[in-house]
Amino acid sequence: MWDDQKDFLSKNHRLIIPDLRGYGESGVTEGIVLLDELALDLIHLLDQLTIDKAIVIGLSMGGQIALELFRLKPGLFKGIVLADTDARAEDEKGYQNRLALAARILSDGMEKFTEERIRQFMCAGTFENKPEVVTRVANMMKTTNPAGSAAAQRGRAERLDYTSLLKKIDFPALIVVGDKDEFTPIESATYMHERITNSTLAVIADSGHIANMEQPDEFNKALEKFLLTTLIFN
Repeated sequence: MWDDQKDFLSKNHRLIIPDLRGYGESGVTEGIVLLDELALDLIHLLDQLTIDKAIVIGLSMGGQIALELFRLKPGLFKGIVLADTDARAEDEKGYQNRLALAARILSDGMEKFTEERIRQFMCAGTFENKPEVVTRVANMMKTTNPAGSAAAQRGRAERLDYTSLLKKIDFPALIVVGDKDEFTPIESATYMHERITNSTLAVIADSGHIANMEQPDEFNKALEKFLLTTLIFN
């Protein structure tokens, strides 16, 4: 999902793009995987690579893992990018929906999940004008291990409310959101922007929940501007 950023940024930056536990080629933990476990995986990875400072970029669940990473190891951060995500915990309805979704993924499989839900991830313009992006996202979703996806859904249901952490972020922060994001709308991005003192808000036009894939040029432009500013002043 980060290929468009990898090609753009790798000329000038060192990139660490891990497969999270249960995704890609990483191993699967069945049952439940909490966000703090995923964050600890990343801490151990960075320790192995002897990286003690980084700009952390996360989209959707990745943004919540980035906040959990900040809770566990605040000294790691030179900057943070929170894209199409929400700092708040699930309410009771959202909590139950995540548990039900995990059960459906295990019973019905990722292909049916993809067919039923893919239109919620991207805006109508992407489906009309960028079939190659839709195909990439569909393949990515369908080939995800159901057990890994279900475990992550259960873990996200249990996530903390990170609101109190936002005011403690004392380094540059970029908040990105697609203007047609159904899952974490502009209101969610504004909520974080208003609580992080040194933050910039970038709204990406004609994109839904996967702004980096739907509008990579605009996403990359906002990201590169942020990275240059952050690296200059840090």
